[in-house]
Amino acid sequence: MSVLAQSPVASAVQSVDWLAVAPPALTAVTALAVLVADLFVPRARKPLLGWVSVAGLAASALLLLPLLDGDRGTFCRHRQPGVCSYTADHFTLVVQLLVLGGALLAALLSVTALRDARGGLPEGEYWFLLLSATAGAALLPAARDLATLIVALEVASLPAFALVGLRHGDRRSSDAALKFFLSSVTATAVSLLGVSFVYATTGTLYLTQVADRLPHVAGQFHTLAQTGVVLTLVGFAFKLAAVPFHFWVPDTYVGAPLPIAAYLSVVGKAVGFTGLILVTVVAFPSYADVWGPALAALAALTMTVGNAGALRQSATRAYGAVRLLAWSSVGQAGYLLVPLAAAGYTDDPRGTVGSTVAYALMYAAVNLGAFAVAALVGRAWPRNRLADYRGLYAAHPVCALLLAFFLLCLAGLPPGVIGLFAKVTVFSAAVGAGLGWLAVVMAVNVVVALYYYLRWTALLFRAPEGEPVRHRVPAPLTAALALTGVLGVALSGAPQLVLRFAGGGLF
Repeated sequence: MSVLAQSPVASAVQSVDWLAVAPPALTAVTALAVLVADLFVPRARKPLLGWVSVAGLAASALLLLPLLDGDRGTFCRHRQPGVCSYTADHFTLVVQLLVLGGALLAALLSVTALRDARGGLPEGEYWFLLLSATAGAALLPAARDLATLIVALEVASLPAFALVGLRHGDRRSSDAALKFFLSSVTATAVSLLGVSFVYATTGTLYLTQVADRLPHVAGQFHTLAQTGVVLTLVGFAFKLAAVPFHFWVPDTYVGAPLPIAAYLSVVGKAVGFTGLILVTVVAFPSYADVWGPALAALAALTMTVGNAGALRQSATRAYGAVRLLAWSSVGQAGYLLVPLAAAGYTDDPRGTVGSTVAYALMYAAVNLGAFAVAALVGRAWPRNRLADYRGLYAAHPVCALLLAFFLLCLAGLPPGVIGLFAKVTVFSAAVGAGLGWLAVVMAVNVVVALYYYLRWTALLFRAPEGEPVRHRVPAPLTAALALTGVLGVALSGAPQLVLRFAGGGLF
């Protein structure tokens, strides 16, 4: 027994905690079940696949509850219980809640979109790809080694390419998928090169061990290690749609089915900022002098370019509403980067991370709500221009009030208290880290963003051109609107709870 315990085979044995991996595992199992069931379910009953997917995502989210009693690590090295590939800590659970909740709302939007497509979208493939991407996105925040991190990133990304281009015969969809795919593959190749440099200089892929060994890299390898750190960040900056890795966003959002655009705007962002948090704060804290200024510059550039792009959207341009939300998401990514940049300038970088997570939770709820209203308007006006929202209050007063509330939250104006609270938190993180110039850039961009958010809001309450068009709101769309509305109002009523929940005990 002693000989076996010391053998290479025994040293490779890893513990497995099935409860810890249950949320992403159940999502993956549901994806496979839906794909197999699609072979046997008759066409008339294909909508059942959607409800099975919704139920699977809801069950996966509920499986987070048993994990609240404490941190769990699994796939750990033999006799090194603290060195694990998968860790279900508070940070992991918060991000997994964001991912699974965002995917659940996108799934509710998808049920209506697939019904309206009347066979234009293959349902079995659609649900399989959506659930597979969600499984990868839910795995990523738990990854604690660079190999698992990259694998999770690709599992979250590859199905998304197919989802964007799933509308057969649609040229916009095909072009968007190709642009998304080529740019993402390039970013992934650069990240893999960076990971190989980090591994070559440290001899390990585990994030905590990388953090311990990077400061002691031999002098002749210092440049190689620094290059590896920078290149590793590129892939996650792409997922976050940080400038200059943002050019795929507007065309991809317009070419994709609207629920997929909503999914990418929230879950895609979660993948990006989660990866950046793990590689910067956990793996590369000794290189804060490299990634801190880099992220600060990216934050300023991203929010400025995003808001400038949103300002350029005219009321009569086809798909102008979706394009505005796309450019807005780029600007919001800049705000998400501010606390991460501030973490490079503070003695307690992990404490600053909570601001990014809190902002992401707010953004996810209200942005998905805005996409839900866009999905409703798109059913009557497929071109989804900003002008199509004129007089929405006369036709659908509740939906108009909800969209106005969501836009005010994104702008950071009352009664969208949660948006104001999130922006103040991010602003405070920049000031507290001594990044006064970045706080000024953010303040200017917030003022600029007020213009296009308020311009859209004003359209909702103007007199409609002609008779208002009223139509029934499907039940899944109603559920998505109700959930996002209730969540936004509840968070605005108790905004301090968001920061406590998001930042309490991270890592």
